[in-house]
Amino acid sequence: MSSRFLRACMAGAALAAAPLSLQALELRVCADPNNLPFSDRSEAGFENKIAEVIASDIGAKLSYFWLAQRRGFLRKTLNAHVCDVVIGIPVDMHMLRTTKPYYRSGYVFVQPGDAPRVTGFDDPKLARLEIGVQLVGNDGVNTPPAHELADRGIVANVRGYMVYGDYGQPAPLRGIIDGLLSGQTDVAIMWGPEAGWFASQQDAPLRLTPVGAGAKLPMAFDIGMGVRKEDPKLAADLEAAIDRRRSEIEAILADYHVPLLPIPAQKAEAAP
Repeated sequence: MSSRFLRACMAGAALAAAPLSLQALELRVCADPNNLPFSDRSEAGFENKIAEVIASDIGAKLSYFWLAQRRGFLRKTLNAHVCDVVIGIPVDMHMLRTTKPYYRSGYVFVQPGDAPRVTGFDDPKLARLEIGVQLVGNDGVNTPPAHELADRGIVANVRGYMVYGDYGQPAPLRGIIDGLLSGQTDVAIMWGPEAGWFASQQDAPLRLTPVGAGAKLPMAFDIGMGVRKEDPKLAADLEAAIDRRRSEIEAILADYHVPLLPIPAQKAEAAP
């Protein structure tokens, strides 16, 4: 463990013992320093921009604790008290207290704009196409699309990309889109915010199609902000800021070409 990380943990432990009101002037965000379009150290990701809006709304100084999002990320960041909020987290993650969602997105098929559209996992075209999909990561977890393909016996024509990409490169998540652009694959299956951002950076048009048709596993997720379970006031403050600044948040998501889906009515209400 580095001395810098140890000092941060010690400082975080001291703050954790203080009333939340003493911490309220600083919004300490847990974030990945190399994870565009979500976040990076230069604060160029859409989660960085949303964090700026939220911090401004509640009158807090914005600061970051940077750590690559790998197994143990929450244990080493939020639950180590070195930071207080994760800006983008599925609202059904029960190990945290989460706000109501501020957006909903899903996995999409990404294809060249002139290619015949793939309409779902049961589309017979998938048996004939080279498919790029994020497969097993270092934490041994497959993505939902990988399971859907495997359940249909679509394996031989699948090209796998590590879920974390090549972390030695800027924007490591773009490897799967590079495979599509180079002709190694005919279609890529990606999480919507990644797909929308990387597709927007290309000169040649790319088509995004939601993958939900025929899927057995959930393919769309509600995304909110996560705090420690013992921080209900911070969660309430964040939710109030989300409500007040919703139009700005939606504008940021649009600027980053995040494909949005309607948030279910019951999820749009404040979390308990």
